[in-house]
Formats: sequence, structure tokens, C-alpha cells
Amino acid sequence: MDAPWHYGPVCEGKVARTIDEIPLDWCHGPGVVIDIRHLNPDAAASTDDLRRGLEGIGHQLTPGDIVLIQTGNDRHWGKREYFSRGPGVSADATQWLTDQGIRLTGIDGWGWDSPLVGQAREARRTGRNDVFWAAHFVGVEREYCHMERLANLDALPPNGFTVSAFPIKVKGGSAGPARVVAMLDG
Repeated sequence: MDAPWHYGPVCEGKVARTIDEIPLDWCHGPGVVIDIRHLNPDAAASTDDLRRGLEGIGHQLTPGDIVLIQTGNDRHWGKREYFSRGPGVSADATQWLTDQGIRLTGIDGWGWDSPLVGQAREARRTGRNDVFWAAHFVGVEREYCHMERLANLDALPPNGFTVSAFPIKVKGGSAGPARVVAMLDG
């Protein structure tokens, strides 16, 4: 789990929280899975992609929801392509999630942003260097955490479950391992 300190030393104009300072209520709550497996493996899901995904499952986000993004990339675990493919989430969509009161997100890919190979291609094409880790850097303006490298999101219903994801309290750490568990009713 990446803490606000992972994105930069300042968040929302104050010293960014480290992983041992994350409020525990961010780490336990109602889960929702947004499926973006249909996107190009180099894509960054837009706000509209997330909205359509939520509409498709009849879910409206509420503050405290834990949003899990299903890319299907976990099926490539242990293979070289795991690190270079699989859609991520755009900066605009990340900002939109935080605007909805979402403080914890997760993805079943190597990283939250689109793959580094695609970011490098875009930087070369445009001559811009601000394309690198743009969704991560939302965390400089908005306080949130995200988890990467989740697995088995395809085994979950779209909503109606609880997520528990308490990180190890690495003192002063920008991130920490977390055991992420989905609890299904009944």
C-alpha cells in the first residue's frame, strides 16, 4: 500500500502521512470492483470509463468505499508481460475518485498508472516529462492511498463485500505490505 508520502513529502499543503500514520478506518470498508478489462493494455482508464463501470453494476460511490480496479493483469503474474502491460488509471480518474471521498484504491496490475512503457512512448512522442506517474502525483494534491499487485478480483462480486487491508506499520515508510482480504456476506 502506497501512503501519501510515497507521492511526495507534502500533501494538501502539509507534511504527507507515512504508512504508519494512515487512519485505520481508510483500510476497512465496503468494496466495489470496477472492471476495465475491456480497455487497451496500454490505456489509462478515464473518469468516464470508471463512471460507465459503476453504472454497469448499479453502484454509486460513497465516501469510505474501497475501489478495486480489475484489469485482469494478475493472470500474467510470473511472466515478463506482467510488468509491461495492463491498463492503469489516469490522473483525472484518480482525482475524481478522491473527489467522491475515496481514500483507498487498489488494482490487480503491477502499478496504478498505465504501464511505464506506454508512459515513455507518450513522453517521447510529446516531448513532455510530466506524463510519468501522473496518477501517483495526484497524491500531492489529494490525500489517498493505493494498493498495487492485487489478485483474484475476478472471484469477487462487483459490490456487497467488505475489504480489510491493514498495512504493516513501517515507521516513516512511504509504503508497506498489506494483507488484503475481501469478506463476503453469507
